[in-house]
Amino acid sequence: MVPVSVSLTQLWLPILLAAVFVFVASSLVHMVLKWHNSDYRALENEDEVRAAIRKSSPAPGQYVIPHCPGMKDMEKPEIQQKYQEGPVGFLVLSPNGLPAMGKALGLWFVYALAVAFMAAYVASRTLAPGTHYLQVFRVVGAVSFLTYAGGSVQMGIWMGKPWRSVVKDLVDGLIYGLVSAGAFGWLWPR
Repeated sequence: MVPVSVSLTQLWLPILLAAVFVFVASSLVHMVLKWHNSDYRALENEDEVRAAIRKSSPAPGQYVIPHCPGMKDMEKPEIQQKYQEGPVGFLVLSPNGLPAMGKALGLWFVYALAVAFMAAYVASRTLAPGTHYLQVFRVVGAVSFLTYAGGSVQMGIWMGKPWRSVVKDLVDGLIYGLVSAGAFGWLWPR
């Protein structure tokens, strides 16, 4: 058993820097590399679809089509027919207006801080002061990668997110995990 004596207060700088590094890396991924631009396709009849949705004035939220209230309803012929006719999909509606990028970026940074904090927590409970850089890198990198990338796999399984997009998200998660791991390995208490 490794004697554990690293406190979270000793890790405030790598927590903060990991979040900053992830924020910068994600900005480069999305604004310079732009490899996610092809993840979103346009409908040929977008204006008609928008008009149909706008007509019913749905509240912002998550929707599924066709809607099926429960598994027992899947046995109903009319529900089965809707699935056969299609389309089958998931729809997330946001409030009307331009996207609030400032708010989204702020929440993304808070999330990066939360991921770094959880990685710090796991590392502080499993690694002693003076642990070799590579071991710190492995622990923090694994926790960070799983946190940043795991949700996308679930979206691929349950929500039909295209696997090509999931793979890109896994690469993003790997990048974010590596920069987080580097910050902690570099600044781990000696």
